[in-house]
Amino acid sequence: MEKEKILKKIDHTLLTQTATWEEVRQILDDAMRYGAASACIPATYVKQSVEYVQGKLPICTVIGFPNGYSTTSVKIFEAKDAIANGASEIDMVINIGYLKDKRYQEIEDEIREIRKACDGRVLKVIIETCLLTEEEKIKMCEIVTNAGAKFIKTSTGFSSAGATFPDVTLMRAHVGSDVEIKASGGINSFADAEEFIRLGAERLGTSRLLNILKEIDG
Repeated sequence: MEKEKILKKIDHTLLTQTATWEEVRQILDDAMRYGAASACIPATYVKQSVEYVQGKLPICTVIGFPNGYSTTSVKIFEAKDAIANGASEIDMVINIGYLKDKRYQEIEDEIREIRKACDGRVLKVIIETCLLTEEEKIKMCEIVTNAGAKFIKTSTGFSSAGATFPDVTLMRAHVGSDVEIKASGGINSFADAEEFIRLGAERLGTSRLLNILKEIDG
């Protein structure tokens, strides 16, 4: 697969607690330079980033991040605030404790409410696969499908592991045909990226691949 096709599927990401505007600006510059799908950055920088890119790049941010246990009302406020500031895409974290408690309807209702708050923008649902059993992963595929989110996403990148080939394979087998997959966390090579895409991922959350190209380009 050509690198350009892979780059168009990347959400170039910087979500560290210490992220500065200078670092975020570099992420935006690199994402625009290499034709990434979006830049995924902290909510505090969304408005500034939207003004900076001037419509040349979709801006993505995260809500309920990284633990997912904010109340639904707080997540809705975060989503509406991000959209008011110009975000085009929202990546939300589910309440993993609710999943362990089998409070499935509450999780689905929350996703539906946040999708409504997104007002037509892309919603990606982070399920943190490394913390889930296979049964729980399959259940989340069902819930995300029923709730009508655009994407199911493997990982925050802040837990014990990121995306794996088996998880993407499992998700592709169990999500609805209208739901796309975002593999995120630990994608360190173009070979891995190509394999994730082959297995069914439509988006890749990473910063490493664009950094590799920068090193090559000097």
